[in-house]
Amino acid sequence: MYDLIIIGAGPAGLTAAIYAGRAKLDTLLIAGKTPGGQIYLTYQVENYPGFPDGVTGPELVERMVSQVKRFGAEIILEEATKVDFTSEPYKVYVKDKVFEAYSVIIATGSRNRLLGLESESRLMGRGVFVCATCDAALYEELRVVAVGGGDSALQEALDITKFASEVIIVHRRDTFSAQRYLIEEVENNPKITTMMHHTVEEVLGEDFVTGVRVRNLDTGETHDLQTDGVLIAIGWLPNTELFRSQLELTDQGYITADGVLTSKPGVFVAGDLNDTVYRQLATACGSGCKAALEAERYLGHR
Repeated sequence: MYDLIIIGAGPAGLTAAIYAGRAKLDTLLIAGKTPGGQIYLTYQVENYPGFPDGVTGPELVERMVSQVKRFGAEIILEEATKVDFTSEPYKVYVKDKVFEAYSVIIATGSRNRLLGLESESRLMGRGVFVCATCDAALYEELRVVAVGGGDSALQEALDITKFASEVIIVHRRDTFSAQRYLIEEVENNPKITTMMHHTVEEVLGEDFVTGVRVRNLDTGETHDLQTDGVLIAIGWLPNTELFRSQLELTDQGYITADGVLTSKPGVFVAGDLNDTVYRQLATACGSGCKAALEAERYLGHR
């Protein structure tokens, strides 16, 4: 039995565990196999306060985990497999183990839709990236390929042009699905060129990205394109499979929330699961802080 169980150990979950541990709540953090979430895959973090020279994603995660341990939260490196929020105390299952608590913070995050290529996975954080706001500055005066055709893909391509010398948008369809004003901005940006009706078949490079192999969907022909970076911007998938029968979800599969409050008393949500707009390290940490403070308040009034 715990006061609080936190499911997920990205920046939001780790921050929540720091606050909960410091508040002397008996806290269990179910971290999954590798703490850190998306930030663990980031080669260099340059926009998080307090690190003027930048910090690698793994180093930042290691520091946060150390801070969690310092304040006494228990961490297990396993995946939650089932939850039961039908009555208090709430139950969280890890295989055949059952953990109980009167409050739960869900910080399981979201994952990028990816192309499904081995080379894409191998070079993630080494030229393949999923967030222009996070990584665009690393590509100053370099060439970047952006994959996608929706609002986020075009907006992020525009953001990259603040740094990169050239951005090539590769899109499998003949037209973009983005809003018209974004399409017009892309069409009028001299740094951006487009390759419509093309797909990326392979990301090239051993230790870092050196190019992509693209296929023309009209002719079937392939050719290699030199690039220093590849932005994958084809959408997001919320990690909410565990909660489909337990909490109210939006049509897109995100947890319905008022701030960090869910449809169940004592169950809170933090991180990318309740932020479909900003998706930043700093905002994830902020929501983890809020969720922990709400959990402390809830437990204090039971």
